[in-house]
Amino acid sequence: SNQRPHHTRSLSLITIIFNMREIISIHIGQAGAQVGNACWELYCLEHGISPDGQMPSDRFSGQEDGAFNTFFSETKAGKHVPRAVYFDLEPTVIDEVRTGPYRQLFHPDQLITGKEDAANNYARGHYT
Repeated sequence: SNQRPHHTRSLSLITIIFNMREIISIHIGQAGAQVGNACWELYCLEHGISPDGQMPSDRFSGQEDGAFNTFFSETKAGKHVPRAVYFDLEPTVIDEVRTGPYRQLFHPDQLITGKEDAANNYARGHYT
């Protein structure tokens, strides 16, 4: 028979899983957003990606095996977008991302904010 033993198929699946290295970063709250900003600035510097998501030395463009693809996804236009989502109930800190030097790096759907902060949420619910 041409069928492989069951354990061989399992090893193939494990190999496929390990070859897919994609990390999604989730930044929550003020501290998460501030740490996220520092991390994405560093990732861009390390991988030669400019604040607008372009890779001037784009020798890896279109390749799926570049190390930067662990942290960034590449659009058809050649822009590298972080695999990240920012959440905060209060918009001030994430607005800094929206208006800062790396504003073109992120898609607007990745920056999610509420209309007010989380201060005194317990007291508001408990005493009303």
